[in-house]
Amino acid sequence: MYSHSNETLGSAVPTYLFVNENIGGHRTVHAALERCFGERSDVRVEFVHGQGPSLFGKILRAPIPGLARWDLDLQPLRAQLVHSFSMRRRVSKALAGRRIDGLHIYTQNTFLGGAKLLRDYPTVITTDSSGMLNAMSIPYRTPTRFTKTMSRISLLWERPVLAAADKIFANSFRVRDSLLSSDYRVPAEKIERLEMGIWSPFIDHEPETRPMGRRPTIVFSGISLERKGGLMLLDLWRNELKNDADLLLITKDHVEPEHGLRVIDDLQPGDERLWTLLAESDIMCFPSLIDQAPNAVLEASSAGLPVVSNPIGAIPEMVIDGETGFLVDCKSPERVLEALKTLIRDPDLRHRLGHAGSRHVARNYSIRRSADTIINALDSVSATRCDKGERDAF
Repeated sequence: MYSHSNETLGSAVPTYLFVNENIGGHRTVHAALERCFGERSDVRVEFVHGQGPSLFGKILRAPIPGLARWDLDLQPLRAQLVHSFSMRRRVSKALAGRRIDGLHIYTQNTFLGGAKLLRDYPTVITTDSSGMLNAMSIPYRTPTRFTKTMSRISLLWERPVLAAADKIFANSFRVRDSLLSSDYRVPAEKIERLEMGIWSPFIDHEPETRPMGRRPTIVFSGISLERKGGLMLLDLWRNELKNDADLLLITKDHVEPEHGLRVIDDLQPGDERLWTLLAESDIMCFPSLIDQAPNAVLEASSAGLPVVSNPIGAIPEMVIDGETGFLVDCKSPERVLEALKTLIRDPDLRHRLGHAGSRHVARNYSIRRSADTIINALDSVSATRCDKGERDAF
């Protein structure tokens, strides 16, 4: 059973372990959290970041020919279990012989099979999705009529992890509602919505007004063009928009530059060049069909860009349709094109939506406030466990 040490109750600052799934935007979130906690002296935070699978892990998670075609091979679950096994070993090693006052897990899917360990420590889970929400939007899988049924098997591992946590932060109303549903049955008093923030120089200082008369630049930011909708945007620009706007692609994919097209392929999470690139741009287009809570959208809004994106996951909370950007069905290139043309033709509209977006992010998506909320929750559940332990001792 967990209990505070005398040091924790005295003058020593608490020590918390943050466990990072380390996929996609989770890297950016934790780079920002590390930056935040590096500024603080009232708490000590250590990080365990997920790593890629070993050769044996790659074999265990590989698709099974024939069954994969029908989504019957449980490949997504096997991949998550392989990852979780590695994370449990690394977290157990980090905890061995140490005084750790609590755990923060981002997300529950990085710790499948680890409920027993979590019950031994005050634990807060933050999540941007659930297994059931993810089932139909895995980028490298095509859903079939079997997908929903097969995805329910993952509940056997996901539910115990959620049940073991003392507190759960859902990054959107959609995730909260999923966790409250009959699929997960998480008690309402255990869940709180937390808009996970970003680090941005424009949280405290509004971006400069862009020159009205300059040729607009559309920016896209995503590791994979195909997975994030960048290829569709590139086609739209080449065929419909090239005469009216430039295009900036921030991606790891190789794209040959051409007149009006600029490609940045070496940006890493936390790279300060991002803010200069966004300041040089005028419109963000992020037409991904799979991303639930993309940091790229918040970063662009913070920098004063109107955003064109897809209304899924937490995006309708990040982008207020008609007020800070346009939410359109990004399965339809025509609708994306219409939204982009509207913004290209109207610099006053770009300014108005971009200014509103920057204020919206500053009010609701500061990573410092997110960090404060998580630490306050860890302090609270840690104290509650301590009090319970003292009562049980009598």
